[in-house]
Amino acid sequence: MSAGPVTIYGLKNCDSCKKALNALEASDRETAFVDIREDADLDRLLPAWLKAVGAEKLVNRRSTTWRTLSDEDKSGALGPKAEAILKSYPTLIKRPVIDTGAEILVGWDSGTQQALAR
Repeated sequence: MSAGPVTIYGLKNCDSCKKALNALEASDRETAFVDIREDADLDRLLPAWLKAVGAEKLVNRRSTTWRTLSDEDKSGALGPKAEAILKSYPTLIKRPVIDTGAEILVGWDSGTQQALAR
């Protein structure tokens, strides 16, 4: 994997976040972990994330939080109210969100892993 430092935004008990953190640390990549519920400045981060990847990718529609939302909040989360709803429900953010300094990657899948290997 390339040498630049990365910031991983997620939850401490999230398996995907743990896998990403372990893989990046094992590759000697400089990493920082930020808990999206406790430490992330979502007022600053969400607009940039939504611009970079869009609500469709950033909203975790497989989460327990998603299933508890009203139909109105679900449609808003994928549209014009995405930022406000994600601020209200940070666990609705698909994890991990990885900031490489050059791009924003969401989730821990083969596409993310390949992008980090560049």
